Parts: sequence; C-alpha cells; structure tokens
Amino acid sequence: MKLDSIHDLQGVYRKVLNAMARPGVIENINQEAEKVDIELDCFKGTFLLMLMLLDGEVTFHIISENTMNITSLVSQMTYAKIRPLDEADYIFVLSDANSKRLALAYRKSKIGDLVNPNSSATIIAEFEEIKKGTQLELVGPGIKEANRISISESRAWIRARKEKNQEYPLGIDGIYIDKKGNVMCLPRTTQIKEES
Repeated sequence: MKLDSIHDLQGVYRKVLNAMARPGVIENINQEAEKVDIELDCFKGTFLLMLMLLDGEVTFHIISENTMNITSLVSQMTYAKIRPLDEADYIFVLSDANSKRLALAYRKSKIGDLVNPNSSATIIAEFEEIKKGTQLELVGPGIKEANRISISESRAWIRARKEKNQEYPLGIDGIYIDKKGNVMCLPRTTQIKEES
C-alpha cells in the first residue's frame, strides 16, 4: 500500500502530539512507516516525521554519516531550508551518528529567547530501541507521578539536555524514534532522573 501524504501524516501527527502531551508515553507509527516505498539512509518513521514537520517556512539540519544524500532528498521533498546546526529549527540525529554527536546537537542548538522561547530548536533522534523500563525516570507536566523508560544508547546526551533546559521557558524539545516505529517525546519541561 502507498503512503497517503494527508491521511497517514495526520495519523502520525496525532500520535506525536499525544506523546508530546504525555511524556514517556510511547506511540507507534510503524503501520504508517511501512507504506514509505523509497530507499532511505534513515528509519522510515523518521522520514515521516520529516514530512510532517518540514515545509518551506522552516529550517533543518541532519547529523549522519550520509548527511549530503539524505539532506538533498529531504530538502527537495519538503522545500525546507538547510541551515547550520546552531541555526536550524529542526535537528535530525540519525542512528549512524554516535551519542556524542547527539550531545553536541543539544549543546549547539538554539534555545530561543525570553521574548520568543518557541523559536528554539526541536531535536529528533533515532535510537536502536525505546521501551518501558527502569533505566530513566521521567517527571514533570503531563506525567501523573513518574514514567519509566529504557533507551538503548549511551546516556551522554542526557547531561547536555539538562544543561540546555535549565532556564525554562528556554530549552529544547525532543522527539525520539526507534527502528520499530516507537515514538516518545520529551518536552523541555520534563526532567530525567537516571537509575543507577
């Protein structure tokens, strides 16, 4: 079956919106992602997020070993403008980039200003696996008591995220996806406590 760019992307949008409103809730977009019928250097679910988020009014940056290939394809399909990391509205960190590069993305991305905090970047990162677990405890708005999740990669990026998000309302929102199409969001207001 072929991807319906309106109906399927609306479904993805609703799931991402629910995940953003309820941090730690894991939504799955694999059903929609399976309809993507082109070869990509990223997860098919990530490509759907690119189609959903990007248009001619926003800027983006991709961190990957194959940055040039995927960046030109995404720019052609969405008309979004390519910008350096510190100027981009959306930053995509693909699975072939190591966790140090995700931490770097958090450190260098824009956080907005007090007059316009929503001019900050959003980071979309690919992980091998995202699931309910005990590794990380999430607390903050949209979470009744606490949600616990596990993410398969190194956690160096968590410290960089914490530093960047310490002066609310300034900060970075995050959308995380794994190869199975599991999506989880961490708004800037969510705090992460690492289990030892």
